[in-house]
Amino acid sequence: QVQLVESGGGLVQPGGSLRLSCAASGSIFSIYAMGWYRQAPGKQRELVARITNGGSTNYADSVKGRFTISRDNAKSTVYLQMNSLKTDDTAVYYCNFFPALGAWGQGTLVTVSS
Repeated sequence: QVQLVESGGGLVQPGGSLRLSCAASGSIFSIYAMGWYRQAPGKQRELVARITNGGSTNYADSVKGRFTISRDNAKSTVYLQMNSLKTDDTAVYYCNFFPALGAWGQGTLVTVSS
């Protein structure tokens, strides 16, 4: 069973940047598309960005041009570089396969506030 562990969240001011990481156990990481998802207080979880095993990417309109998803298959890790953060980006961020499957990890909290 693959385990996904997110890290890198924190408190940042509007306009700031953060880089999230998601480390996956197991050897199947490289063959699957991966996604970053987020859940803001009182809202449903949503897909923020996804990346295929070949490196093709797709973003939600709300983060396009500000967020960049990448992956290092040798390290079984997927990243989310978040720039020009807004208060609306405040949420718990999760990684999972795309489409999502299995259990969700604990996520990492991103708080954008002045």
